[in-house]
Amino acid sequence: MPKVMILLALFGVVSVTVITIARSWWSWVSGNAKRANGSPSPLADDRLARLEQAVDAIALEVERISEGQRFTTKLLSEESRPAPTQVQRHLSTNTPT
Repeated sequence: MPKVMILLALFGVVSVTVITIARSWWSWVSGNAKRANGSPSPLADDRLARLEQAVDAIALEVERISEGQRFTTKLLSEESRPAPTQVQRHLSTNTPT
């Protein structure tokens, strides 16, 4: 009798576990199918549009910053070069004047 009770308990535990896993799997599969087939909500569309505008604004500001950096670098490189000196032509003593 105790062996039968142990087998019934083991069968019950395994059955409940399998059923629970099957239900979880089915809800996960059906939830993914709904998300894949369903269209995004209007709230999500609005958020994506705002996010896109923010990314565009950031890209514009980064471009402006990089342009200023290029200009500053150009000015600094021009200042570090020595000014060209005027070349004076020396007339040789053999040249008629």
